[in-house]
Amino acid sequence: MRKGYSMEESGIRGLLADLGNGDKPLLSSSLADLSNLNTGELGSFEQLWVTIETSRRRKIIDRLLELAENNFELNFDDIFKMALKDKDPDVRTKAIGGLWEDEEPLLINSFVRLLKEDSSEKVQSAAAAALGRFAMMAELRKLRPSYAATVTEALLSVLADRSKPAEVRRRVLESAAPLTIPRVKEAITDAYNSPDMKLKASAVYAMGRSCDPAWLPILLNELFNGSPEIRYEAINACGELCDKEAVPQLMKLLDDKDVDVQLAAIQALGKIGGAQ
Repeated sequence: MRKGYSMEESGIRGLLADLGNGDKPLLSSSLADLSNLNTGELGSFEQLWVTIETSRRRKIIDRLLELAENNFELNFDDIFKMALKDKDPDVRTKAIGGLWEDEEPLLINSFVRLLKEDSSEKVQSAAAAALGRFAMMAELRKLRPSYAATVTEALLSVLADRSKPAEVRRRVLESAAPLTIPRVKEAITDAYNSPDMKLKASAVYAMGRSCDPAWLPILLNELFNGSPEIRYEAINACGELCDKEAVPQLMKLLDDKDVDVQLAAIQALGKIGGAQ
């Protein structure tokens, strides 16, 4: 940490030069100094960023993600926001991931733009997933009506857009699930009845995120689906609903032949709780 001194005083030029030099190792101690850059430092960083080769930018973003996950005191959000406009789709995708816990409503417009306009399916999918937390905030009335309307409109418009890639529409369905809107419930039902198993898995996941107990009978049935992926999603969805009616069925899955399913059952039972 810089303890009140600006990066200019502690050698920002040297640090940035090292970042741009592909022959130099990316030291955690140096990368940590990129936390909470002030306006001037961020401007210098942005000027350098566009000159760094793509593979090096990817490595830098990867390391910043790793550092932020391991140390909550480090904050690289401003760098991740800048990288949302990077020319490389991998960097843009990683930047979205770096902002996963940021609930700043001003991010909504950036994520909507990436969802609707980005040329990369991977970036669109990541943006769709990122809008999920804002959909939940909208449902809980933790967003201003104008922001909530922007999130809702964007998700519903992509749900209705059959030209969008299937993976993107899956992520949109999962993110829209908390919204108590008839069109969302219809979309979940349609996806559940789809012959596409991945889309069905997303529908089962969405049932849990909807927090609607009306889905419980379907989820209880899917706990014993022949597909481990569907069983896994159904278990997690039951855990999200926290309905004790699911406990006896979940206990049967503690001996499932799939280890991931077993672990999911343990976690779901922990969420639901109760003497049994």
